[in-house]
Amino acid sequence: MRMNCSEISVRLGLAPPDEDREITSVVTDSRQAVPGALFVCLPGEHADGHDFARQAQQAGAAAVLASRALPQIDVPVLLVEDTVRALGDMALLWREKTQAVVVGLTGTAGKTTVKELLAHILAKHGKTARNALNYNNQIGLPRSMLATDGDECFWVMEAGISKEGDMEELGAVLRPDLGLILNAGAGHTERLGARGVAAHKSALLQYLSQDGRGLVSADYPDLMREAVSSGAKLDFFSAVNPDVRYYAAYEGPAREAERNGARGRYRLCLDGETITVTAPFRGQYGAENCAAAAAAAHLLGLSAAEIVAGVADAPIPAQRFSRKKIGQWEIIDDTYNANPLSMRRMLDAAVEIADKRALVPVLGEMRELGLMAGIEHEKLGRRLADINPAGVFWKGGHEAQVRLGLEKGGYGGLFFPIRERADFIHALNALLRENKIARNGALLLFKGSRGNRLEEECADICRAFQE
Repeated sequence: MRMNCSEISVRLGLAPPDEDREITSVVTDSRQAVPGALFVCLPGEHADGHDFARQAQQAGAAAVLASRALPQIDVPVLLVEDTVRALGDMALLWREKTQAVVVGLTGTAGKTTVKELLAHILAKHGKTARNALNYNNQIGLPRSMLATDGDECFWVMEAGISKEGDMEELGAVLRPDLGLILNAGAGHTERLGARGVAAHKSALLQYLSQDGRGLVSADYPDLMREAVSSGAKLDFFSAVNPDVRYYAAYEGPAREAERNGARGRYRLCLDGETITVTAPFRGQYGAENCAAAAAAAHLLGLSAAEIVAGVADAPIPAQRFSRKKIGQWEIIDDTYNANPLSMRRMLDAAVEIADKRALVPVLGEMRELGLMAGIEHEKLGRRLADINPAGVFWKGGHEAQVRLGLEKGGYGGLFFPIRERADFIHALNALLRENKIARNGALLLFKGSRGNRLEEECADICRAFQE
């Protein structure tokens, strides 16, 4: 970004500072301050950014955005009531000054994977920016927008919500030219109130740019209903209905001879044109990802050849269906987050990839489900019983509901609650040493909500297998 303190001040309703300065970056951590940076003082649970404004100035910050007076600061201080809201106002100002076509993307499951996939496809056509990692909230999204150079052809920005009003705040900042809603299922329902997830996701469509349009999955009736009621111009994609304008179907592993391979083959129908792509993931769940990313790229003017090439060499984000083979054991690390929709999809994909090998799910509590938590965890137990894995390892809350679902489903195998990591490693090793598993190998799926920190158990097992 490149803006002046004076134009930022005017947008924030402030008088221009006596000394105008050029701002070339925005930071919220004083340790990241460099010459030309605007340091934003944010309140936090453990620290207040205002207490670090002096350090930011000493590191070269050109100005400070604060919500209280800072008489010890010698650079311009832009004083506002709410620094988080002001951060969003600055991001919208920068968005208005650039020429990039902006894609706003949301959904319950898979949105970060689709963001990375779509950004990679679009980069085949022109310079593209996207959120780093999952910087998709009221702080991360504006910072991602302000971190762009301003000469991009496309921005692909993910919007994540966890409570009522989040999408309204994010949509007002982003003002997308294309609003992509990947799916809607139970996720972060604890603080979303009675409106329903689909309604909250579809709120993005109220904030499209003047000539903007929505791209929405046709596979979720409540999402379809909410999207249509928004009055926005809409296109639809599907992984179920081939009559929809944009459709994708999973056709199996990329190479039939490599049953345990990581790549999948998908057939795409793009407004009457049919192509086949090879993706860096496999399973039915990936059809939705491919349909969404390819449809968005097609609507933005990319050719079929660019879409095929973009899907073929797209990277997979860390901790999202990342696969590692260690000897006869294969590990799927999908520990970044979990909700009922994403959990079900990863289990289905793991069953297919395991093929004739033993499947051992190492799972964690699905958090922020509110009143739905007990029901959803019991459903998960029933689904696990249907799969009938060699063993189930569980970390976190709602253990009783998962166990109940397993019992109701008739599961009679190992169910091991993880209390101590050393006990977990011992129990897993004992299971894997059983004759049938030791002979044929096993597939281990690690998946849970962020608070479970299942990546630590995954790392422990990787180390143990390599010793």
